Amino acid sequence: MLFQASAALACLLQLCATAAALTEQQTLSLDGPKNVQVVREKLHKAEIIPTVIDDFLPSLTLSVIWSKDKAKLGNTIKPKSVQEQPAISLHDVTSPHGETTKHIMSYVVTLTDPDAPSRDNPEWSEMCHWITPNVTLSQETFSILPLLEFGVIEQATSTDGGPDDVMEYKPPGPPSKTGKHRYVFLAFAPKNGTTEALHLSKPKDRQHWGTGKEGGGVREWAEENELVPVAANFIYSENKKQ
Repeated sequence: MLFQASAALACLLQLCATAAALTEQQTLSLDGPKNVQVVREKLHKAEIIPTVIDDFLPSLTLSVIWSKDKAKLGNTIKPKSVQEQPAISLHDVTSPHGETTKHIMSYVVTLTDPDAPSRDNPEWSEMCHWITPNVTLSQETFSILPLLEFGVIEQATSTDGGPDDVMEYKPPGPPSKTGKHRYVFLAFAPKNGTTEALHLSKPKDRQHWGTGKEGGGVREWAEENELVPVAANFIYSENKKQ
């Protein structure tokens, strides 16, 4: 009897130790690598989290490159420099060896303006500027912090939006005397992890992402299409007449 009780106690202690180890591993996993943690911090600082999207830990990094400039997590770019559609690419920096599903999955990249017509008066917010599907991971993976500039590695395979765009690219065009606008790029993955083609809804209007309500935006559209955020980047831009 005493032996059985001792064995049961030893088993219980072992289970507790295992549970503690798993909890510690999960916590470390949620913390994520430094480069994606920096993305999350920048999104919080710019109030993109929680204004535009709910809190999340990125699992990919998103590069956005125009011919003369690139998005660097909150740098300011003149409207004239972002008129053409940018090249975009996604990089897996959280799994050095990559995960099979990540590399065969198709992602969706969006561009939204939560400061329309201005950050102080966002009555048109959010404004949908772009929805491009069928974006795949770059064949190259990076795990070093310089990728934080998300565009430094210009030789990486990039993917442009094309005729399959759900909403064609509308260049940022902040009105005069409306201050700086945040232009937020978000990459989404299907919530169910499917690798099949996605059938996405097209917003009825760019203003409020077609929701018909003030403040409606990419978050509601993503929920409607069962998408979850996996990456982000953003810039500021303002009209020279202030």
